[in-house]
Amino acid sequence: MSNIPAFPTAQYADGVRPSGFDNGMTLRDYFAAKALQALITRDGEEADCINVITTTAYQYADDMLKERLV
Repeated sequence: MSNIPAFPTAQYADGVRPSGFDNGMTLRDYFAAKALQALITRDGEEADCINVITTTAYQYADDMLKERLV
C-alpha cells in the first residue's frame, strides 16, 4: 500500500535553491485526520471510545488508499 507524502515541501539551505524536501504528513495520516473529524462529530469524544474512533479513522484511510490504486 502506498504511503506517499501528502504535502511535501522544498527545503532551502541558502534561501534560493532547493536542497531537499520535507515529506510532511503522509497521505494515510491526512485521510485518517479527515475521517477522524467526521467520526468525532458523529460519535462524540468520550474517553472510552477514543481508541475505537482512531482505529476506525485509519481503517477508512487504508480503504481510501486502496481505492486510489484501483
